[in-house]
Amino acid sequence: MFFRITDNQKFRLLFSYQAQLGLRVGEAVRLNIRDIDFQTRELTIKSEKSNTLDTLIIPIPLFRLTLEYLKQNNQQIETSNGYLFFKEDGYYSERNEQYLSKDYVRNRFRYYVKRAGLDRIYDSSDETNYNRVPRNLHRLTTHSLRHYAITSFSKQTNGNIILTAKFARHRATGVTLTYISTTKQELYKEIDKAFSLEQAELPKRKIST
Repeated sequence: MFFRITDNQKFRLLFSYQAQLGLRVGEAVRLNIRDIDFQTRELTIKSEKSNTLDTLIIPIPLFRLTLEYLKQNNQQIETSNGYLFFKEDGYYSERNEQYLSKDYVRNRFRYYVKRAGLDRIYDSSDETNYNRVPRNLHRLTTHSLRHYAITSFSKQTNGNIILTAKFARHRATGVTLTYISTTKQELYKEIDKAFSLEQAELPKRKIST
């Protein structure tokens, strides 16, 4: 639903990089054509957290979308020094970056989430400064796309935490575990599997004998 509603090609591709490769929003906006090896489909990422260089392979469908996007936006990308998600005309930026700002992307994400009918507010911020109005805390943010990517990868690898940590570019697997989401229905299903009626009957029979 969300990606069907996101009708802007640039934002659809940007959000796809987050949802498929788990990029943080600050990493996604800085993607440059020079970061992509077009022979191997490898993407070099400067990690926003650890400031280290990592590589991930771009899935074929996402790679094709990228090639199509580059073909249609070649001139703007070239003018913007190779940044895929170039700053839009008339958009003000204090630091004069040639790529979209994180806040602007977050605002566009909120716009599309609302259009898709997926916006949920679960709390408000506790502002200590009396001049500031408390902010609504939304269940879905751009970082939710990273959570989605890591959770999906974990499921596809049968919960291989080592591989998932490498995919997420986490140095500690404990951090990765906090990203892997399990719905209540999935949890209950697994509990039923682990503690089936057949297994529950076994201790009963032992007690009765």
